[in-house]
Amino acid sequence: MRTMIKLKPKRVDRANKNMPILYDYEIDEFAHAVLEDYKPQLLREPVAIDYEHFLESYLGVTLMFKDIYNEDESRPILAITAYDDGTWKMFDREKMRISHMLLRANTVVIDNYVLERGREGTATFTGMHEGSHILIDSKESARGIVYCRRGSIESFEGRSTKRTPEQWREYHADYCASALTMANATFKPYVNGLMREYDVWKGSIVLGVDDDLDILARDILPECIREVYNVSKRAAYIKLKKTGFVYDNSNNPPHLKN
Repeated sequence: MRTMIKLKPKRVDRANKNMPILYDYEIDEFAHAVLEDYKPQLLREPVAIDYEHFLESYLGVTLMFKDIYNEDESRPILAITAYDDGTWKMFDREKMRISHMLLRANTVVIDNYVLERGREGTATFTGMHEGSHILIDSKESARGIVYCRRGSIESFEGRSTKRTPEQWREYHADYCASALTMANATFKPYVNGLMREYDVWKGSIVLGVDDDLDILARDILPECIREVYNVSKRAAYIKLKKTGFVYDNSNNPPHLKN
């Protein structure tokens, strides 16, 4: 197993466990370097990344799928990453009870929710989100067992600078997941080609101007991207907005099914 590339940030927040201070373009550049090291083909043509192979072979993690116990069902946990040995609550469906599971360091557990039919894109993004934590998080901030709620996955929209350190941590992991699953090197040429196929030559779509273009931006393009990159339509739509192919005055995309 080769040694993975780790992020070396230029700036850190010393008041918050040396958490990296990153711009989006820095994450894009880092993700490009990771893919070049892992599998350069992912930078040559638009194809889906095998997140399980990436996690297990490149990052060297132990990957598990379990029913993660949620004390707050309104904010379910989608995945956990163990940086150190420890225990976490799981739900044992066979015995219909809660159990404590021993997790070794460098283990990622993803909730079985993502394995349900129709959620393949969310499975990919969840796995890459956790992998991004491992790639980005500093030794000072990565301690014990950490969890990511469903609301933190596929949620890299917006350009707000008003985030807590923890919110920045989740944003960086989610943005990095998008940069790894839909690398700009292939994503931008692919979408440009799609736009030309649908006779859009201006390079971007402004929402709310033309109903047909709205359908193209919110449904057709995300569906094409979903099929090629094996991500959810929501993640594809946000990526379209983050890369300037689609924009309006709102930072929040509409609800999209996976």
